[in-house]
Amino acid sequence: MSDLWQTAHPWLRELVSYEPGKPIEDVARELGLRPEQIIKLASNENPLGPSPKALAAMREMLERAHFYPDGGGYYLREAIAGKLGLTRGHVILGCGSNEIIEFIGKAFLNPGDDIVASRHAFVVYKLMATLFGARTIEVPDPGYAHDLDAMLAAITPQTKEVFIANPNNPTGTLCSQEQIDRFMARVPEHIVVVFDEAYYEFLPEPPDTLKYVREGRNVVVLRTFSKIQGLANLRIGYGLAKPELIDVLQKTRQPFNANGIAQAGALAGLLDDEHQQKTRELTWEGRDFLQREFAAMGLEFVPSHANFVLVRVGDGKRVFTELMKRGIIIRDMTAYGLPEWVRVSIGTMEQNERFLAELKTLPELARRAFA
Repeated sequence: MSDLWQTAHPWLRELVSYEPGKPIEDVARELGLRPEQIIKLASNENPLGPSPKALAAMREMLERAHFYPDGGGYYLREAIAGKLGLTRGHVILGCGSNEIIEFIGKAFLNPGDDIVASRHAFVVYKLMATLFGARTIEVPDPGYAHDLDAMLAAITPQTKEVFIANPNNPTGTLCSQEQIDRFMARVPEHIVVVFDEAYYEFLPEPPDTLKYVREGRNVVVLRTFSKIQGLANLRIGYGLAKPELIDVLQKTRQPFNANGIAQAGALAGLLDDEHQQKTRELTWEGRDFLQREFAAMGLEFVPSHANFVLVRVGDGKRVFTELMKRGIIIRDMTAYGLPEWVRVSIGTMEQNERFLAELKTLPELARRAFA
């Protein structure tokens, strides 16, 4: 048999696949548990599920499953643009916002190019860069927050893209408007700056990055329906940029990349402000509760602006494994270079309380909790 690596791109050898949060079905099968016994606090999903209006719209669209979807996403793009004061030409749809990261790589990266990202930012930036033979310059992040001045200093003549996750996953930290404005005043004009705002809707007063889109800068703002909208299973997200940049990205997109059922659910959910507000309030309450409890246990954590908390537990992989045996799925952070940490998504209060109760039964954590 021939060695395919003789013809495959050599940089793919070192590419490590993305590891998603453990699915409930896998844990149930492996541990002999019933799915309803398991709670998943691993993937920053919406514990309330989708908007009832989104569910109704998706059920109706199922009757049209034999037709191809609207390949241009006209109505959803119109609705997104209308809500944000942009035009349809400013919007591109993706199979999750992850796909738009791939579009940006296809459009601008060649072997030997660079991207710049924060050390503990979303691992998909590096994975996508590697896919195109580009190098990722990972900039240290004191306090687990983006150091935008250091990221500016890290830019090389080969740099094509800079990624800023805000709030950042997995740390939950936030760049302020002042920090972003100072960065944008100094970043070279030709570089594509990507603001990944998957958790934007959880912020009470979010920074305004769309002003740079309106000014015609080389900026792409990424958002998703997976988080506050509760549509993670459908893989639907969007990018916002000046129309000239969107036109370039559209050239990289597969036909019908956003399926019709996802488009219908996203459109209905986008317009359901009540469901989004209910999700926000549940998230804020649960996040405050977990952070108070972590502090009371003497556990270090990173104060979060998103729908999860990064907490230091000593041996992240062991805590992940022990909690999984108890039917609770969280996220071990070893893949991010944080082996002592885990990331916990905000669930319902009942789920949050069950997680805390089980966490406190682990020997070394119990000593802290009841000292």
